Amino acid sequence: MKPIINFKEWKFRESPNYAALPIDENPEYNVPVAVKDAVFSKVPTEPLSGQVHLVCASDDALIDLLDLDPSVAETEEFINFVSGRYLPPGGLSVSHRYGGYQFGFWADQLGDGRAHILGEYINSKGESWQPQLKGSGETPYSRFGDGRAVLRSSIREMIASEACHYLGIPTTRAAALVVSDDHKVWRDKTYSGNARQEKTAIVMRVANAWYRIGSLEILVKRKEPHTLKLLVDFIIKHHFPALDNSNDKYVDWYMEVAHRNLDMVATWQGLGFTHGVLNTDNISLLGVTIDYGPYGFLDHYYHHYVPNTSDDLGRYAFNKQPEILLWNLEKFAEALEPILSEDQKEKIKYVRSTLNEYVKRKVLQTHLLKLGFEEIKDGDEKLVEDLFQVMQLKMADFTGTFRQLTEVNPQELLDKAVLETKWALSKFIDTPNWDKWVKKYQDRLKDENVSEEDRRARMIKVNPVYVPRNWILQEAINEAEKNDFEKVRFLLTLFKKPYDVNEEAEKRGYSAQPPSWSYGLKLSCSS
Repeated sequence: MKPIINFKEWKFRESPNYAALPIDENPEYNVPVAVKDAVFSKVPTEPLSGQVHLVCASDDALIDLLDLDPSVAETEEFINFVSGRYLPPGGLSVSHRYGGYQFGFWADQLGDGRAHILGEYINSKGESWQPQLKGSGETPYSRFGDGRAVLRSSIREMIASEACHYLGIPTTRAAALVVSDDHKVWRDKTYSGNARQEKTAIVMRVANAWYRIGSLEILVKRKEPHTLKLLVDFIIKHHFPALDNSNDKYVDWYMEVAHRNLDMVATWQGLGFTHGVLNTDNISLLGVTIDYGPYGFLDHYYHHYVPNTSDDLGRYAFNKQPEILLWNLEKFAEALEPILSEDQKEKIKYVRSTLNEYVKRKVLQTHLLKLGFEEIKDGDEKLVEDLFQVMQLKMADFTGTFRQLTEVNPQELLDKAVLETKWALSKFIDTPNWDKWVKKYQDRLKDENVSEEDRRARMIKVNPVYVPRNWILQEAINEAEKNDFEKVRFLLTLFKKPYDVNEEAEKRGYSAQPPSWSYGLKLSCSS
C-alpha cells in the first residue's frame, strides 16, 4: 500500500475495539468528578486557539504506523487533526480512567487529565494503533489542571519517544507536535512561586493501547470487580491473544507483563535513562515506556541520579528503578487478586519470588553486552560494579565512556597518549582503580575468547554516540519558543540513527563533553 497523501482519505476503524468497554457519557465532561463503573469517559477535544504551527513530525511514525505520507504533516487538515479541531471518520474521543500510587502513596482517581484517545487505526500491516492527543483540553480527570501542556514538556516527550524507539527501548511513539502562538497558560516551572506564561502545545502520541497498572487499581479500590474482570479479559484478548486460550491465562499474563516491564527497565539501565516518575499510573500493561515527564539521561555517572526536582527522597533514582518496578509489579499482583482463585494467587506469588533474580540477570546481561560479552561468568557482577565505581569517582560521562571504550583497543586502555584523545576516557588517566579494572577486563576478554572484531561489532550496536541529553533538548526548546524549529527537527532526524556518527551533530558538539552550564539544569513535573 502506498502512503496516503490526501489526509481527508484517512479514516479510523469504524468502531474502535475500546468501544466494547464501559464508557461514561456525562455531558459535563470538563467538570472534575469521581467516575464510576467505567473504563473511559466520552470527552471531546478542546482545540488550541489562535495561530497554530507544526513544530515537527516523525516521518517514520507517520509512514510505519499510520500509513501517511510525511508531506501530509504540513497540510491544514492534519494540523487541525493534531490541534484537536478535526476528528476523522470513525473516531471516538475518550479519556481513560485510572488511579495510582504516587511516590508510594495511593492517590485515588487520576486519569487522563489532558489527553484524548481519538480512535483506532488498523494499518496496512494489520497492526492496531491508537493516536492520542496530549494537551488537548479538560476532562473529568483534570482535577485542578487546565487540560493543557506547554511547549517545553511537549518537545521533551516528542524527542524522547522517538529517540528511545531507535535506541531500542520499548516505548510509546510520537507522530507530531503543534504549538499555538496565542494560546498561553501560566506555569510555575520550579514551584518557586514565580509563574510565567508559556505557549501551549499538543503532541500526538501513538500506542497499541494506553492501559496502566493504575487502570486496574482504581477498579479494585472502588470495588468494581465485574469491570475489573471485563477489562483484564479484554486486554488479554486484544493485546495478548496468544494467552487468551491458556489454561491459566491470568497467571501467564501476569508473568508476561512483569517480564516485559523488567526487560524494559534493564534496557533503561544500559542506556543511562531514568524515567523520573515511576508511579503505578505510569507503568504500561503492555510493557512500554509511557509518560515522559522529568526524565533524564545520565551525563556524568552517579548511581543515585535523580532527574526530578519533585522527588525529594530520591525514590525514583537511577539505581532504584529496577527495585521500583518490582514494587509496582507487587501492586499489579494485588490489583488482580479479586479475580484470582487461591491457586492462581499462589502461582503469582511464586512468579513474584523469581522476579528479583530475573531483573538482576537482565541488567547484568545488558551491561556485559555493552562491554562486548555474550556469556555470564563468575565475577562479572564485580567487573561491572568496579567500572561504575571508578566512573562515579572520576565523574565520568556514561554515554561517552561506553562509546569510547568501543572505539579503543583494550590493549591501549592504559596508554596515556591514547586516552588523551578521548574526552570521556581521559578522566581515568593516572587512576589506579582504572588500571586494575582494565587488567581485569583484558583477562575477561581472553577468558571468553572475544576477538577485537567481535567485541567492537557487539559494542557498537548497544553503545550510542548520541542520546537526548537535557542540555541538547534545552537548546532546541529555547529556539522553538521563538518559533525556530530547526533544532527540534534536526534532533528527530539525528535520533533515527543514534549509533552512527553524524557530521552535523559533531559540528554542534552533541557527542562532546556537555557544557558546564548543563549540570545546573532542573526538571520538574510542571508541564
